[in-house]
This record gives sequence, structure tokens and C-alpha cells, in this order.
Amino acid sequence: MSSSIEKIKCLIIGSGPAGYTAAIYAARANMAPVLYQGQQPGGQLTTTNEVENFPGYPDGVTGPEMMVQLQEQAKRFGSDIRDGWATKVDFSGEIHKVWINDTIEIHAETVIISTGASAKYLGLPSEQKYLQLGGGVSACAVCDGFFYRNQEVVIVGAGDSACEEAHYLSNICKKVTMLVRSDVFRASKIMEERVRKTANIEILLHTETEEVLGDGQVVTGVKAKNRTTGEITEIPATGFFVAIGHKPNTDIFADYLDLDETGYIKNIPGTSKTNVAGVFVGGDAADHVYRQAITAAGTGCMAALDAERYLASKA
Repeated sequence: MSSSIEKIKCLIIGSGPAGYTAAIYAARANMAPVLYQGQQPGGQLTTTNEVENFPGYPDGVTGPEMMVQLQEQAKRFGSDIRDGWATKVDFSGEIHKVWINDTIEIHAETVIISTGASAKYLGLPSEQKYLQLGGGVSACAVCDGFFYRNQEVVIVGAGDSACEEAHYLSNICKKVTMLVRSDVFRASKIMEERVRKTANIEILLHTETEEVLGDGQVVTGVKAKNRTTGEITEIPATGFFVAIGHKPNTDIFADYLDLDETGYIKNIPGTSKTNVAGVFVGGDAADHVYRQAITAAGTGCMAALDAERYLASKA
């Protein structure tokens, strides 16, 4: 542990649209924010090739490019953007203690958490290959479905989110093949019925992904296996969507903040406030419903404004 302690007004943990937006607003409010980017600087959008649904970009923008622009905008107003990630916190007192990389101890009057959530993937080498290439693997149908309009795609999952995304894709794509590992859905009955009644959604039960097929650049199909019969099927597809859930990056806060049953931080409705005074949350660390860049940015703004008002109330 470091022998010195840094005292600051506003600490932002994590980057991405929520963190950088919070930094922009906090800096303009003379809160001298310090932002640590986390283990994935820029957040999930850095793995997204094209962003076409964020207002202000009529021709679209790549995820990494957008994050660089947001970072530069935050720096322009005086935000202190640093490498590193939070490894331990102590929110038991009025001053919030945070340790960065197990070595730097920070005492912050306010903390804004924007650590986001990580999409769960199957972990297949072929899946990861085309995910990194940006050639047809995605964990967000709303984000990327547009690029597969009038094409055939495969989606993996059996919960409400998978059903929602399959139905969303069915309105854009020519055909959606849904792979379900067991013989039953985990989704609510109403969501299950919705996909079952959709003409261009084919549901394959007892089926799991063996391999994501491609030409070395983009996805061309999926090799699937029937877990009951052992039969292997090759399904033509240009897109492979994984909808098996997200894991919020909130483990280090569990001893102090109220989390829901899946680990998302609970905020007071209509605000970014947590159960700890002076600690606020923005983006996907609290949002398991929308998970969009624009909503993350909005809640990052809310967090900075709530933090500013909190500091003003104590002055």
C-alpha cells in the first residue's frame, strides 16, 4: 500500500460513455474530477466496429473513435484521465476510500461508479476470433442488428433477453435461427410465445454451438450439435448473436452498496444515488434493461449533477 493519500473532490471509476460524460459535466462544474479508465479503457464500445445510433454522427462512427473523442472532450475541460482500476473500496465513512491497482489510496468526497457490465460469451476460439475481427459476432442485437438486415443470423440463448433480441432481429433479418441448449426456455411464457409465433424465427432445442464458421474475415455460418442425437448441422448465417447475459463489474462494491440478485447496483429511482451518500452510479453497472451508449451517457450526466448538488449541500 502507498504511504501517501491523495484527496480529491470527485473520483470517477471506469470510462465508457457514462464515465466520460460524468467527467465532462463534473469538470465544467469545477469539481476537478479524476477518472480511472479501468481494465477496458472506453468500455464495451471499444469492441464495436460501427456505432450508427448515437445522435450527432450522421455517417456513424467506430466505437473506439467515439471513446477517443469523448476522452478528449473530458480532458478539454480539465478532467484528469488516468490508467488504472479500482481494486478495493471502503465506503464506511463520510470520506470514501478507494485503492487503485492495490497501491494508490484515494480519499474522495464523491465517487461516480461507471464500471459497466461485461457481456457473457460462449468462449469458443472461433467465436472470440470473429468477435475480435468485428466480422459477425455480437452480444447486442439492438446495437448491431441493422448491419444484418435482410440476411440470415443465429442467436444463442433461452431467457427473456434472448427472446427480445430474437424478436428484434426478426423484424430486420430474413431468418433468425435460435439455439436453445435444453428442451425448455428460461424466458417468461409471454416472451417464449412471441418468438414461437414469429414466422421467420426457427427454434432448435437441445442444440449448442460447436463452432462459428467463417472465411477468415467474416462469419459465414454456425456449426451446431443436437445434444440428444449428436447430429451436427451447419447453419448458413452472416451474424452470430450471443444473448446469454451480462455480468456487471461491481464485485468490489458488494460490501457497501445495495446490489440486485444479479449484481447490478441499485439506485434510488429517478436519480443516480446509491444507498451510500456521496456515491453515485451511471451506465451499465446499474442498467440491465437498456444497455445503450446514449442511456449510459445520460446517466453519467445525472451522476455528475447529483454529485455536484451533494457537494453544494455540504458546503
